[in-house]
Amino acid sequence: MASLKSITIDPVEVAYYEKLSSTWWDKQGPFWPLHILNELRMQWIILQLSNIYPSEQPLKGLKVLDVGCGGGILSEALARSGAQVTAVDVVEKNIQIAKIHAQESGLNIDYQLTTIEQIAASGMTFDVVFNMEVVEHVACVDTFMAACNSVVKTGGIHFIASINRNWLAFMVAIIGAEYITRLLPKGTHHYKKLVKPEELATILNNNNFKVFATTGVSVNPYKRNMKLVNSTKVNYMLAAQKTR
Repeated sequence: MASLKSITIDPVEVAYYEKLSSTWWDKQGPFWPLHILNELRMQWIILQLSNIYPSEQPLKGLKVLDVGCGGGILSEALARSGAQVTAVDVVEKNIQIAKIHAQESGLNIDYQLTTIEQIAASGMTFDVVFNMEVVEHVACVDTFMAACNSVVKTGGIHFIASINRNWLAFMVAIIGAEYITRLLPKGTHHYKKLVKPEELATILNNNNFKVFATTGVSVNPYKRNMKLVNSTKVNYMLAAQKTR
């Protein structure tokens, strides 16, 4: 890994994803839940954006940032939907794999090995920022969120997806998913690093964002399917608009 430095980078998390990096695009491998989840979240993302940018293709032409892009699963879906995608990650192997797969797929995505703080310092801004399954892996949520929020244009949208922090989320998303059903590799999540949606809402409100949509996600590991639900007790997604 390149010598990226930031108080939001957790070296343990980086090492963990370096080991798994070669399996990003194996739909039967350890990241198969992300491939299924990606189809569901793209439907929800497009629905929410269509309320802001009325169009059959609300992502078309929008300048978007995918934070913690991993191997590029979401980035490629966004690019196929017409967005101008910049995607960043702090794991060098992830970026290498993402670049190769995008080239093979004929997609033009600006992948960068960098931190969100460096993107913020550059002065770049975006119509939409995607912060999906990342906040539970960073070392300092407040600093990370502040940087993400700062690169959203006024009127722009910040999407966040994560896992709640309560006994049910612990039993379902960690004990159930990692140790019983083996839905995810052991060590994917750490309970103390999980973030409640109301905690994110507070940070967003303090940074001039208004949360306008939330949803929960239900996972059936045996049938390998997922669906949107009203409860955000375990997995959740939210969308917030920058007011000024």
